[in-house]
Amino acid sequence: MDEPPLTIESLRELTDPDAEAIASLLVQLSSSAAFDRARTEAVIAHEATELLVARDSGRVVGTATLVTAPSLTGLRGHVEDVVVDEAARGRGIARLLLERMTQLAQERGLRTLDLTSRPSRESALRLYESVGFRRRETNVLRFTPATD
Repeated sequence: MDEPPLTIESLRELTDPDAEAIASLLVQLSSSAAFDRARTEAVIAHEATELLVARDSGRVVGTATLVTAPSLTGLRGHVEDVVVDEAARGRGIARLLLERMTQLAQERGLRTLDLTSRPSRESALRLYESVGFRRRETNVLRFTPATD
């Protein structure tokens, strides 16, 4: 039986072809991102994370990670590492990943689902808003621990 051409799924194990595809996607996401197989396997195995992948005829062409965490005000979610392969962009794959992400947030009773994006990524921001994300009057602050 033939596989559907485009599917969204939660990755449950990391095969060698999937690892190669994810490594390729990470460099498209950020020039400073480096693939680490053990870290990726830990993300897949961790109960607070869900690694969604988009497959085109079985090949991983996009990813998005859902991170959930309990807080005193409720269960919160954050979207990380949304990326679609350059060759597959413009086909609505990011939208499908985000729609699945928001569906998971609703199913799991998350109080909020947040994501961050640079202001210069105007088309990405329009996509996020079209899926239901809203801009907030806030500042994102980051602390980066020093490395030896």
